[in-house]
Amino acid sequence: MEFKTFVFYFLSTVLVYASLRVVTLRNPVHAALHLVLAFFSASGVWILLQAEFLAIALVLVYVGAVMVLFLFVVMMLDINLDRLREGFWSYLPLGAIVALLMVAEMSLVIWATSSDLFDHDVAQTAAGYSNVQAVARLLFTQYVYPFVLASVILLVAMVAAVALTLRGKRLSKSVSPAQQVFVKSKDRVRVLQMPSEKRE
Repeated sequence: MEFKTFVFYFLSTVLVYASLRVVTLRNPVHAALHLVLAFFSASGVWILLQAEFLAIALVLVYVGAVMVLFLFVVMMLDINLDRLREGFWSYLPLGAIVALLMVAEMSLVIWATSSDLFDHDVAQTAAGYSNVQAVARLLFTQYVYPFVLASVILLVAMVAAVALTLRGKRLSKSVSPAQQVFVKSKDRVRVLQMPSEKRE
C-alpha cells in the first residue's frame, strides 16, 4: 500500500467516525469536539488533493464558526452553565484525545509532503497557478446560482436561530427622541415641602 493511500484511509476513517459521533452523542460539548475533529480530517483530505486554499478555508471558517454553533445550542437548550463549569475536568480526556488526533493528522500530512512520499498521480500545476483564483472563477461563473442559494439559506438559518432564542416579549429601555424633546422640567421634577418635626 502506498503511503498516500494509507494517509487517505486514516483521515477518512477518522472523518467517518467523528461524523457518526456528532449525530449520535447526546452531550453537545462532546458533539462539538467531534465536529472540530471531522473538519480537521476533511481539510487533510483536501490537502492530499492539493487544494490548500479549501483546506485552510475549512479550518478557519468552520472550526472558528463551530464555537458560535455551540453557543446557539447552549442558548436554545437552556443548559446550566454552572454545571458545565463544574464538569470541566470530565471533558479534558476527550478534548486531549481529539487534540492529539488533530496534531497526528497534521504532522502526518506535513511530514509526508516534506519527505516527498506522495506519488504524483494528481496533475501538477504551473508555478504561477493560483487555487484561489481558480475557485473564485468557478464559484462566480459556473456555480453562481448554488452559491447565492446557499447564502440565502444561511441567512434564513441565522434569522431563525435569533428568533428561536427570543422567548417572550422583552421590555426595551430605549426612549424615543421625539418624546425627549417635548419633556418639561415640571413633568420630571417634583418639589415636596415637608414640615420639619422636632425630636424630643
